[in-house]
Amino acid sequence: MLYQTNDPKVIQREIKKLQPLNYNQFMWWRRFASKNKPLPKGATFLQRIQNSEFEFSHYFWQAQLCELEINEKHKEYKGDIQILLEKNGVDLARRKRLWEDFNKTEAELLVNLKKGFLREFVMTSLEYETHITNFDGTTEEFYMYCLKTFDRSGKPVERRGRPPKNKTL
Repeated sequence: MLYQTNDPKVIQREIKKLQPLNYNQFMWWRRFASKNKPLPKGATFLQRIQNSEFEFSHYFWQAQLCELEINEKHKEYKGDIQILLEKNGVDLARRKRLWEDFNKTEAELLVNLKKGFLREFVMTSLEYETHITNFDGTTEEFYMYCLKTFDRSGKPVERRGRPPKNKTL
């Protein structure tokens, strides 16, 4: 075994939840996409949470599936790494790019989630960190917990463009 993976049944079950993609020459390493499409800009933070836009990235399961396939080919070649590198360089490159996508997406999701909570509720960054690390539940449950615990700030969503003119009389 070359890579340590989860149980193949778990990987297959999670992959079945995803939507298969057609081949794309610019994103050839991605084979699946999430079934949930992102909501438009006007959607509230709670609606985006309920749409599962801040949940665990699906690239993890694609990378695990790729590692599972590489492990099977490694067994087929009887542990010869050189043959694996020669014949399956594409699979190894796919694995590398999927892990890069996963790490990038997870970092962005965590930053956007934190920004959303700090914009929605009156709390400091340190309070957010302590509450989120001690909380055991889903993102939506954490939102409901914050509704009970913190005041809502009601800050408007950041807008782009020219600021309004100051009217002086």
